[in-house]
Amino acid sequence: MKLAFVFPGQGSQSVGMMKEYADFPVIRETFAEASDILGQDFWMMVNDGPAEDLNLTLNTQPLMLMAGIAVYRAWEGLAGTKPVFLAGHSLGEYSALVAAGTLAFSDALLLVRFRAEAMQQAVPEGTGGMAAILGLDDDAVRAVCTEVVNTSNGESLEPANFNAPGQVVIAGHRNAVLRGMELAKAKGAKRAIMLPMSVPSHCSLMHQAAEKMQQRLELAALQSPAIPVLHNADVQPHADAAAIRNILVQQLCRPVRWTETIHAFATAGVTHVVECGPGKVLSGLNKRIDGKLQSLALADSEALRQIAGALR
Repeated sequence: MKLAFVFPGQGSQSVGMMKEYADFPVIRETFAEASDILGQDFWMMVNDGPAEDLNLTLNTQPLMLMAGIAVYRAWEGLAGTKPVFLAGHSLGEYSALVAAGTLAFSDALLLVRFRAEAMQQAVPEGTGGMAAILGLDDDAVRAVCTEVVNTSNGESLEPANFNAPGQVVIAGHRNAVLRGMELAKAKGAKRAIMLPMSVPSHCSLMHQAAEKMQQRLELAALQSPAIPVLHNADVQPHADAAAIRNILVQQLCRPVRWTETIHAFATAGVTHVVECGPGKVLSGLNKRIDGKLQSLALADSEALRQIAGALR
């Protein structure tokens, strides 16, 4: 048995999502620690909302980091089996790096808050967008983006997340995203759904944010990971601090290669992929990518205890 842990990013947040872990004191303690560091009551926000506050990138990014790490600490408290690989979807990559011992939790919180600010400043709200395209293969989605760019007036549109076979997210200027959705449906997509994201992540519109992030990461203390982390941008582990800084900068402008990440786990002999955090978004994707892998979600206290006991 070999475990890989994966951490969700933006899109998994919902009001009340941490109530399912209420009987683990370390969950509340982790949120209190994070709230003290950032000077904002995230426990009240996650329990009471409103959803508009949770969905704002400036709040979502630190919120999902603290949620993932809180659940990972609960797993450690149950003496759960240690994973042999880690990965995180987009923002979740920072949670993975904390779990790997590469980043201190306090440093990661400040980094992702800075990251969110840089991303929001790079593209004013309403200028960009992201949409999920369902039912087209990767190459067909790439062709849609190319066609929209070639017929637009300087607007950008690119694949941003290769989430699973037949599920690709596109990102770019809002009007280009809307045209891409229509063109994808004309080419046979089953659905095209605009996502509730206030910035278009993982595309060239994030170059300004990437430059700021590069400067900020130079100031961050990074350690060699105790557990290998497969990174979104190249599906490779990195042990050197300079290489990790570089790949985190690239992550902002390059697509999340999630399908390849899960295939890489399987190739390395992983048997169980455990989603560490609220929700089951990644587990659903992982089952579609490779049905032979056991995909499990630590979505509440009961699941935490059951899975920790079963995988000892």
